[in-house]
Amino acid sequence: MRLNELAQNLTSVGQPLIPNPLPVDPDSPKNLKWLSADNKEWMLVFSDEFEKEGRTFGPGEDKNWEAVDLWYWPTRDLEWYDPHHAVTRGGRLEITLEKNESHAGLPYTSSMLQSWNKRCFQGGYLEVKVSLPGDGKKSGFWPAVWTLGNLGRAGYGATTEGLWPYTYNSCDDGVLLNQTNSALSQQPGQRLNACVCSGDHPSPGVGRGAPEIDIFEGSVNVDAGVITLSMSDQVAPFDYHYAIKKSEYTHIWNELHQPAADAPNQSRYNSYIGGTYQQSVSSLHYVDPATSTQGNFQVFGFEYRPGPKGYVRWFADGKPVWHLDARAVGPNKLSKVAQRLISEEPMYMIMNLGISSGFAYVDPTLPEKAKMYIDYIRLYQDPDNIRLSCDPEDRPTGEYIQNHPRAYYNANLTRWKDTGYGLPSYKLSNKCSPKVPNPFDKGDYLPMPSS
Repeated sequence: MRLNELAQNLTSVGQPLIPNPLPVDPDSPKNLKWLSADNKEWMLVFSDEFEKEGRTFGPGEDKNWEAVDLWYWPTRDLEWYDPHHAVTRGGRLEITLEKNESHAGLPYTSSMLQSWNKRCFQGGYLEVKVSLPGDGKKSGFWPAVWTLGNLGRAGYGATTEGLWPYTYNSCDDGVLLNQTNSALSQQPGQRLNACVCSGDHPSPGVGRGAPEIDIFEGSVNVDAGVITLSMSDQVAPFDYHYAIKKSEYTHIWNELHQPAADAPNQSRYNSYIGGTYQQSVSSLHYVDPATSTQGNFQVFGFEYRPGPKGYVRWFADGKPVWHLDARAVGPNKLSKVAQRLISEEPMYMIMNLGISSGFAYVDPTLPEKAKMYIDYIRLYQDPDNIRLSCDPEDRPTGEYIQNHPRAYYNANLTRWKDTGYGLPSYKLSNKCSPKVPNPFDKGDYLPMPSS
């Protein structure tokens, strides 16, 4: 099938904000609820329990997920992602990474499942019950469950260039090449920025991007005997020295302070805060391998409210780990940027098991096969604010994806310039008027936690 036919046939143009019925797996337990940070009872609006035996996830095979067929080159991974390495078995999703030089000379093969352009959401509490790969004693495996804005298709580099991890709705120096400071940023500039008043833009006058919020990315601290989970919000444009307003507008429960050693069920701020391609707002949470590997499951998730007054709060087994208020990434005069947003984009879900020496040391004695198991993934939202569209009126994506099939359906095009589509023009002096009011400008800040 030609690329434009794929785009026309598979893109979720006009997907309703509130599907009828809601995409809740009938195998989910009845009457599940989540108590939000502002003490409101949220309802289950999407779930996948993976109970049906033998599900596969190649193109067009599943209503929720597609397993990609590509090399994830942005992080120099050592594996090829192959749809055949993901299957449901015994009431859970099973992703297998094995040492098997099957593609392009890469030594490993694994799977990455995405709900891109199928299942998206704006706001809510997303949780996953997972058993991590290996035995937690050797470094190398890179399990992850994360989310990305629907305008960026993970692994399709042309789509993410100039969009990842922008979460910005201002017209100023923050949208420019390198933020005018190449020592701070090597980003090409925000391709779909708020200065674009007309032309090739999904919602002129609105800053658009592909922000990333991670439930977790996993690695092993061999010396401490724990698994380390980074729980992060990736943002652009950047703060000066990538320094957020940490003491005022973040909070960690059960925080470890130097020189205390890493210990299970404890957390600390991540020393990695970013580089010239991303600013990483992140904390580390430590888990005991005995409770989270080899068929033992734990639940991890994050709750968030989009917008300039929003927040993200991460959880482990239903208990809060750390909290990020939008003011932590507020205006910064030193880097000449305005408020970065808690993502307003329709976000989709990604589950993968990778391996890369760029993320963690790869022990040469790692087992040649490892599995990550997902027992379920569930999303809760405020019953008065259900938002489950990949193509919402306030942040549309459908027609833009349809109109750029070479970018969204050809993984070999790694730069936007390779697609031949060009860039929309703009001036910093532009004062654009968005066609649709921003639903996330309402409300106030959540009180900062104190314990």
